[in-house]
Amino acid sequence: MSAKVVVRDLRKHYGDVQAVCGVSFEVQQGEIFGLLGPNGGGKTTLVECIVGLREPDEGSIELFGMETRREGGDAKQRIGAVLQTTSLQEKITPREALRAFGSFYRERFTPEEVLDRFSLADKGDAPFDTLSGGQRQRLALALAFVNNPELILLDEPTAGLDPQFRREFHDEILQMKKDGRTVLLTTHYVSEAEQLCDRIAILDHGRIVAMGEPSLLIARSMAAPSVFLSTVQPVDFELLRQLPGIQSLERERSGFRFSTDHTARTIGELMNYLDAQHIEISELHIQKATLEDVLIELIGDSQYG
Repeated sequence: MSAKVVVRDLRKHYGDVQAVCGVSFEVQQGEIFGLLGPNGGGKTTLVECIVGLREPDEGSIELFGMETRREGGDAKQRIGAVLQTTSLQEKITPREALRAFGSFYRERFTPEEVLDRFSLADKGDAPFDTLSGGQRQRLALALAFVNNPELILLDEPTAGLDPQFRREFHDEILQMKKDGRTVLLTTHYVSEAEQLCDRIAILDHGRIVAMGEPSLLIARSMAAPSVFLSTVQPVDFELLRQLPGIQSLERERSGFRFSTDHTARTIGELMNYLDAQHIEISELHIQKATLEDVLIELIGDSQYG
């Protein structure tokens, strides 16, 4: 696969604040690449540098093999972007906005085609200030698609959306991949990154602290598996805590939760104990590390607790 985005040693600061600190990554053709991290981690600054809204202090950005400082105009003809806020004149209609945005591109869809694509045909002539939050976000995506882009950059696209619109937006993002487009997505929602992204880069204070497929990042995690136990007969909390391998034992709902670094050994000891005490199990769940565990391990629970 050829890389659609190549970022090398990118740096950007605002006074004494280092927003982006030597970031490097590539986004391959046809993949959904996620930038995951807490608010203030540098994701938005990075996207704004890529789309040309901010000038980096150091480093380079290539889009479609073109260095943006020399050939940025040609590259921008082939990208679409949805930033955190889309501000339009209150009385402009989606049809008018699409016509205006489309005029900046050599190749473009008609407003009618894009309105149909994003289920806005019945709102094509409605003033912008009458649209709901979900409709405004669909319009933002429609505006990003007016030039039939190869690369889509989405900066926190589902922030503030209700669960229904968030699911619909996820479907749109997955459809982009099915259509052969490349997507660069920023988010602070762990579940969103895990559900949508082929690969992710975890950002913290402007630096990439981990990068790879979500499943591989989870597999490399040092976080111990979590076990939930519920029994029919009562269990002695202190005796349970003394079993080999049990860590961080806590009461939870109608049972107990603990972690262990030696799952097989600990569960074996637990089964022997319960059998000797004639205690029946009603629930036993073993959950391996999650992407959220990876985030907390790398960044800390003050930001992702």
